[in-house]
Amino acid sequence: MVRISVDLMGGDHGPSVTIPGAALALERHPDIRFVLHGLAAECEPILEKYQPLKQASTFVPAEMAVAMDEKPSQALRQGRYRSSMWRAIESVKNGDADVCISAGNTGALMAMSKFCLRTMANIERPAIAAIWPTMRGESIVLDVGATVGADAQQLIDFAMMGAAMSRALFAIERPSIGLLNVGVEEIKGNEEVKEAGRLIREANMPNLAYHGFVEGDDLGKGTVDVVVTEGFVGNIALKTAEGTARQIAQYLRSAMSRTWTAKLGYLLAKGAFDRLREKMDPGKVNGGVFLGLNGVVIKSHGGADADGFANAVDVGFDMAREGLKARIEHDLNFYHSRRVGASDADTKSGEQDKA
Repeated sequence: MVRISVDLMGGDHGPSVTIPGAALALERHPDIRFVLHGLAAECEPILEKYQPLKQASTFVPAEMAVAMDEKPSQALRQGRYRSSMWRAIESVKNGDADVCISAGNTGALMAMSKFCLRTMANIERPAIAAIWPTMRGESIVLDVGATVGADAQQLIDFAMMGAAMSRALFAIERPSIGLLNVGVEEIKGNEEVKEAGRLIREANMPNLAYHGFVEGDDLGKGTVDVVVTEGFVGNIALKTAEGTARQIAQYLRSAMSRTWTAKLGYLLAKGAFDRLREKMDPGKVNGGVFLGLNGVVIKSHGGADADGFANAVDVGFDMAREGLKARIEHDLNFYHSRRVGASDADTKSGEQDKA
């Protein structure tokens, strides 16, 4: 049984989407048990329409909801202990749930998650990992917005966390890792990226395969299983990809409705266009995973419909079932223990040289 805590008030549409989305996820995964958090007056009438979900859930009333445009500091100050978002996260901290799902304010969700759950040992900053559709399937890209700027060690931590997520979500035994850069040559890029490449190559981790540097076009190609970057660049890449997908969709709609022959061609190729639309739909790969915390938190797209929110719940289900947190802790402990051992060996060698 997987226990999932849900902030019902999050997103552009609140419980009118999150409750049907949770109900749909329950149909796919009957072994989920939900802990639902929200304003009783808004949530309970909708929940009555979904009796299987109600029977598989515990509803915990909240006093307030975090607004989508609220500043993280304000949300943390006013919503701590009282909001549906905080209480959904706190259910994970208290052991009442295995994972938290929210479509709410990203900044507020990250601030509350960091404050409530804290970061793992040896992790300075968490990351948001996105599932990215590619020409050969799906890959993982992180960080897409949690950390603006990152040093070499933080990039290596992101790589290990992304590899653990890839193994849990895609069952890839040794995921390939690429550092996003302005070129694939080792002499290109800023010093932090070049240093991260050197260190991760020397670490020779058994649970990941370091590919080297990758460029922006490698994101869509699916050149590697995990693409690592800092949050400023990653967030721009994510928003650019989403905007490009909408732009192409609009171009197609305009072209297909321009003439009667175009309309006829659309009807003849409707099946192909439907598959293309499904492939480009952001909701199909919905669910950003907050990595590096003492608990699993999933951020659903704020504008997702019920099906999109259900997909975010699916991601949370897989992360909890596959023990994502334990996988990350294992890899981090292994890496840092080797790092400390190597440092001690270098120190002893230096002392012997002096003697």
